[in-house]
Amino acid sequence: MSTENEGTPAPTPPAAPSAPPAAAPASETPPAPAPGAPAAQPAPPAPGTPPAPADAPPAAATAKPAAEPVTQQMPPAPAPGTEHTRPVPPAPHQAPAAAAYAYPQTPAPHPGEAAHGAGGWPPPPPAVPAYGAGGGHGAGWGAFPHDGAAPAKRPGKGGLVAAVLAAALLAGGVGGGVGYWAAERNDSGFGSTTITAGNTPKDLKREPGSIAGLAAGALPSVVTLQASAGGGDGEGGTGTGFVYDQQGHILTNNHVVASAANGGRLSATFSDGKKYEAEVVGRAQGYDVAVIKLKNPPAGLKPLPLGNSDKVAVGDATIAIGAPFGLSNTVTTGIVSAKDRPVASGDGSGAKNSYMSALQTDASINPGNSGGPLLDSRGAVIGINSAIQSAGGGGLGAPAGSIGLGFAIPINQAKNVAESLIKTGKPVYPVISVSVDLQSKVDGAKISEQGAPANELVDPNGPAGKAGLRPGDIITRFGDRPIDSGPTLISEIWTHKPGDVVKLTYLREGKPSTVDITLGSRVGDK
Repeated sequence: MSTENEGTPAPTPPAAPSAPPAAAPASETPPAPAPGAPAAQPAPPAPGTPPAPADAPPAAATAKPAAEPVTQQMPPAPAPGTEHTRPVPPAPHQAPAAAAYAYPQTPAPHPGEAAHGAGGWPPPPPAVPAYGAGGGHGAGWGAFPHDGAAPAKRPGKGGLVAAVLAAALLAGGVGGGVGYWAAERNDSGFGSTTITAGNTPKDLKREPGSIAGLAAGALPSVVTLQASAGGGDGEGGTGTGFVYDQQGHILTNNHVVASAANGGRLSATFSDGKKYEAEVVGRAQGYDVAVIKLKNPPAGLKPLPLGNSDKVAVGDATIAIGAPFGLSNTVTTGIVSAKDRPVASGDGSGAKNSYMSALQTDASINPGNSGGPLLDSRGAVIGINSAIQSAGGGGLGAPAGSIGLGFAIPINQAKNVAESLIKTGKPVYPVISVSVDLQSKVDGAKISEQGAPANELVDPNGPAGKAGLRPGDIITRFGDRPIDSGPTLISEIWTHKPGDVVKLTYLREGKPSTVDITLGSRVGDK
């Protein structure tokens, strides 16, 4: 890495003279100019004498080095491309560069002034700051010449000057009055000059369709769930759910309540802080959907309205509500980033994966948001927040957080699953009755060729077997969706219902074929 400074180096200041300038003899003092006479021009320097720098002060008899301007040192910037987790070594120490801006120099003392400091040098500072002395030019930055003669007034400006002075006096009077009032208020050290808007309404009302209005309407119908396993083994966690009907059913994710399904404890806390015990009604591990019910539901439950996830468009506004990292009633916003995103999600415990053709959103979703509603711009539920893609772990065993890639189960699919769970307590899955090779690297979903007898890899009496499919065939299209992998095929099948007739395209020895297939059904999780 280069250690040179970047940018243009500051110019080196010229050396100061070794002695203060000698005062001119009295006999050589030029006579004062007659009134109205033009000011005398300064004599040019003698030949061979270098001109003195305009901004260099005369030096004292014993020259003192000029003090360096006090500058605030910034921390060394990391080199481009350096990872943020990697410390940047400090840059090699270098002498401070000369100041880029020079301060105005103090004018030479007038003959007869008292000496200031040892040997009459350096001269005293000006009575007013240089920038406030009138903005003129010359040695004194707008001060009168040393001979004491005031500069001649320019003719023809009197009326304009008088008008400007009058306006300045008027403005000065107003400003002075305000300044005095403020100073009087602050004399005790406890006053305040803060000015508040006089037209602020007493009750700030927000439009019902604003984000604040939609959140206020939805929050009373969203609950924070606490699940724990039986036997005191500590398994469990926090998630989110929302009111599905007035009977006390709550819709959420299976992985939120799975630990409490067999003898565990489950509770739901509303936004007003009221807490109710609950029980699992049914859950679908493959869909990652579950329904629970409050044991003693309160009167007046308000179910969230359900939207139509099939009508969602990329770019539509979204609102996510949940309890990320246990922070209940958290509201975040974003857009629909993509639709029909095939997602296979799991909890990392070795359990079977869940599959969804998800809505993707950049609304912040974190652990604890699972099971919460994803709303559209009208406040209707379009999905159940279920999974996130993360860049890595959170460090020290902490769970990873949002990077703007969140996935929600479309509400149309979740509603079908919920109705089945409420009626029978079990999920129903549409199937084609084949075994798919999830490890295959081909472009499509390959039907497994090994691991089981052929009649188990493709059920001859199932939908695919009846349509003529065999082990080794590669499914490339299902309905109007292209298929690029086994998880994509499963996700797409589960967006349908048993009994649907769907066109399926497959390859056998490189030759494509298309058939109609009637979806079968499977009750419960395997």
